[in-house]
Formats: sequence, structure tokens, C-alpha cells
Amino acid sequence: MRKDTQKAAVPQPKNFHALTTTSYQPSKPEPPQPERQPSIRRRSPWKKMILLVLAIILALLVTIVVWDIRNFSVASKKLFGTDNAWEVFRTTELQSTPGGRTNILLVGYSADDPGHAGATLTDSILILSLDKTDQSGYMLSVPRDLYVNIPDYGAAKINEAYQAGEYMKFRETGRPRGGMGLLQKVVGDTFDIELHYYALINYTSVKEVVDALGGIDVTIKSDDERGIYDPNFPKAQGGPLRLTNGTHSIDGQTALRLTRARGATYGSYGFPRSDFNRTQNQQQVFSAIKHKLDWKLVLDPRTNGEIFAAAGANIKTDLAISEVIPFYRLLTSVPNGNLKPVTLSDIGGKNFLVGYTTPSAQSALIPAAGIDDYTDIQAAIKRLQ
Repeated sequence: MRKDTQKAAVPQPKNFHALTTTSYQPSKPEPPQPERQPSIRRRSPWKKMILLVLAIILALLVTIVVWDIRNFSVASKKLFGTDNAWEVFRTTELQSTPGGRTNILLVGYSADDPGHAGATLTDSILILSLDKTDQSGYMLSVPRDLYVNIPDYGAAKINEAYQAGEYMKFRETGRPRGGMGLLQKVVGDTFDIELHYYALINYTSVKEVVDALGGIDVTIKSDDERGIYDPNFPKAQGGPLRLTNGTHSIDGQTALRLTRARGATYGSYGFPRSDFNRTQNQQQVFSAIKHKLDWKLVLDPRTNGEIFAAAGANIKTDLAISEVIPFYRLLTSVPNGNLKPVTLSDIGGKNFLVGYTTPSAQSALIPAAGIDDYTDIQAAIKRLQ
């Protein structure tokens, strides 16, 4: 058999002829494309405005906070012995009775007025009792002429207790040293009431705080149709006090005179009960100041700076810095309508006092039940709670 030397035909792809006969055409390069720029999202004008406003508000808030802290720090050094304002935020609970009542002894004197006779006699003594449970309270004014027993001093008017304590350098465990400790003991024992804190206030602070608040509103309701008049104030103190019946917006100087006036000078009118009328006016001034103390003061560093300055210069207290915020919350939580003004001459419509002449021929006040018999008064105070 003959071997076929012919090479086998190689299969050709379809369109081979076209591939071999068509000339090669190189592909044309694509025209260069413009380089794409990253897209920039533009904020709309109103968004920019919002951001600007927010930035301004934030800057104002920071400024206010820093200003407030500085104001408080300056006063805190004098009031609490520390200028670390941040300590105020480490709050602690207020002292109180088992029922949740906190009692503060507020005392006014004129130690800031060296020319005033009897400047260290505490002519204003007020017990402020606040109940955090039902947000109520009372203000009990203690007449300065109340005749009491002062330990290691003897029988005397209660406004002498502070002066006596300062002179004797009073010391007793659990009480402030000096005059405030002795006065706190006398008031607490006389009325059988637990006193948790005290504030000793120079009268000047009344003027400065009221002015810082832009004035206060008081209402005069005198039995005299002319209102009230007391000429016992020199020109340097604003001159004679004269207010008609009705509501008045008064400045600090007038508020100060109102808290001190008692119509003891010839020609006065509108003070038929003298010192009792004065204590009622003091209660009204305190309530009017309290009414203006709200959280908005935080946003007004100019005003709160003046208030802090007045407090730091004119108030002494055993309230701790960590108790400031809880006390402020308690004070502002009690509406003025729930804060009852009380005097010993009118508790539930009853007068618990009578006049008395001391062995040294001074006019004084003693319990209607008899000298040194405070049982009826103590029971009446307990009913207020």
C-alpha cells in the first residue's frame, strides 16, 4: 500500500480570505477627555446663617457661664471660705426635721453703720421655715423687745443675745461660736424649734440687693388714710419715709427705710403697733425680694454679680457651699402665696404677748400666759408646721 506523502489540508477559519486580504487598520485613539474635578457641595445661604447664629449663641452662653462663675467665686470666698465655684455643684442634702422641714434664722443688724447706736443689737429676728414636702412655709418675726432668759447673762431683751454672745465668746458643741451661737440657742430654746442654719445680714444688703433687682413692689395697707410716715431718717439716708396706701415700686434706699421704720418719732403716722408694723414690713420686703429671685438671673451676670457682691460683703452664714443650690431650689419652690407671714401678736387671730416693764424700767414684751411661760406660744408655732 502506497504511503500518502501529501500533507493533510489545514482547516481554514471562516472569512479567512477577508482577514488576509483586508489591510490592517490600527484603531484610532479616543480624543482626550477633560479631567473631572471633585464635586463641591455648596451650603445654601440659610444654612450658613443658622450655623452663624448657633455659633453666636454658643459664644454668648460660654461668656455668661464664665462670667457667672467669676461672680460667684468672688462672693464664695467671703461667704464660704473658698473661691472654687465648682464646689457648688457637689450638692449635699439640706439639714431638716424628720418631716422634711428646714428652719433658717435670719438676723438683721447695723454693724455696717458704726455711727448707729446699738449697731450690734439684732433688731430684726425672723425664723424662715420651709417644707419641701408640700412646698409651703412661714415667716415668724420675733419682736426685738421680747423678754427672755439669756444663759450666763440673765433676763434681757432678745435683741441683746447676739451682743452678749460676742462679748462672752460663746461656745457650745453643735452651735456657731460667738453671738450667733448664743442667739440661735436662745431662739431655739424659747420657741422649742430646731434651727438648722443662720444668716446674719447687714441692713446695707437690703438696699444693694433691691437696687440690683431693679426695685421691688410693696403694698401699704395702713389704718391711717394717709398711709405711713416716719421722719426719723437723715437726708443721707433718703430723708423721711412717706408712702401712701396702695402698691408702690420702690428702690433700695426706700426698702431699707421701710424695714427700719417704726414710727417712734413725733409726727409719725401709720405705725399704730410700732415694732409689729416694722416686722410686717420686713416680711413684705423679704417676700418681694424672693419673688424676683428666679432662674433667669443666671442669664444676667450683671445683675447676679451685684447680688453676689452684696451677699458676700454683708452676709455671714453657716450654710455650706454644697448646700447653696438645694437651698435655692427649696426657697424658690415655695410660692409667696404659700409662705405665711406670722407675728407673735397674731397667730391664728390670737395675740400671745402683753406689755411688761423690766426691773430697769424698760418697756418689753412677755407671753400673755406669764413671764417665762412660752408653752402656749410653742404649741401655736407647732400648729403652723
